[in-house]
Amino acid sequence: MRPSGGMLTQARLRVDSAPVLAAQTVRIVPTSTQVGSRGFDPNDLALVTNAIDRALCTDLADRFKVVATSQPADLIVQATVTNIVATNRTAAAGSVVASLGGAVAGLGVPIPRLPIGLGGLAIEAEAVDKDGSQRAAMLWSRGANMIMTRARVSAVGDAYSLSSAFASDFSRMVVTGKDPFKGMPAIPSMQRLRASLGGNPKYDACKAFGTAPGIPGIVAARFGLPPAWTDKGAVVSR
Repeated sequence: MRPSGGMLTQARLRVDSAPVLAAQTVRIVPTSTQVGSRGFDPNDLALVTNAIDRALCTDLADRFKVVATSQPADLIVQATVTNIVATNRTAAAGSVVASLGGAVAGLGVPIPRLPIGLGGLAIEAEAVDKDGSQRAAMLWSRGANMIMTRARVSAVGDAYSLSSAFASDFSRMVVTGKDPFKGMPAIPSMQRLRASLGGNPKYDACKAFGTAPGIPGIVAARFGLPPAWTDKGAVVSR
């Protein structure tokens, strides 16, 4: 694996371009976690891992046909959360109050977050073929920052927000067969925009991960509310 990444992200990756680009179908194994018992609510951890799966499913659908877990696929993708740096809820609450106060006062510039208690997320992921041979892999980590990561009053608030950034980077690597940190950022497709606003995903297999919170989720994030307030998580089989 070779080092890569951008200004905000640290990563190591490898990708076998030819077999990855030849693949047409993909199956997503639900994300696992190695975080263990570190004071995180299991329901919050489940929201983070499911948000990763949902974003992966949506982003990979730009090129692949996503199939259900019971079906064969050219590539099988699985991610593992290796670390979560908890968001300090008190500091996040202070940042939310400052931001909302600035909005009420009519200030024309965004108020940065307090530079303390910022959370982070680390993930490892791979795509293997039908024979179990690894065709793509990524070690990815990123911390929240004062400007771009909106504060949410939840221990997993930043990890939840960063899940989509990981999914975008990993999916772009598998979709293009190239280092996702090189070149210009891709413009989101219409199906990705629709899914991000709470619409139905392109493939039925993605419905297992539920739908994105959409506009209510955007509003909740603006007011710093915990992800659990608007994200219903994975679909529970009955």
